[in-house]
Amino acid sequence: MNWSYVAPIGLLCVSNIFMTFAWYGQFKFPNTPLWLLIIASWSVALGEYCLAVPANHFGHRVYSAVQLKTMQEVITLVVFAGFSILFLGEPLKWNHAVSFCLIVLACFFGFKKF
Repeated sequence: MNWSYVAPIGLLCVSNIFMTFAWYGQFKFPNTPLWLLIIASWSVALGEYCLAVPANHFGHRVYSAVQLKTMQEVITLVVFAGFSILFLGEPLKWNHAVSFCLIVLACFFGFKKF
């Protein structure tokens, strides 16, 4: 296994978990003052940046920028789908699945060499 290809994907997955909580975790705290939510979100986002920057830095050695961005979007969808169901308790519907599949299809075209 070539870690130069795998490590950026792993780092992007973990960084996405952080960012999803930074952006959407606050939905569980509707009565918390906005200034406190912003500080908490920025604190969580710092962890995301500490993982995303090396993921992209090292990832660009083996993937193009477009491939990294496309991977990021697909990872974001997978992480968000799990987050929505498990943390927020909001089920995904068929139209969400279709829209996610279209983005995954975009990933295919982003990696395909024509």
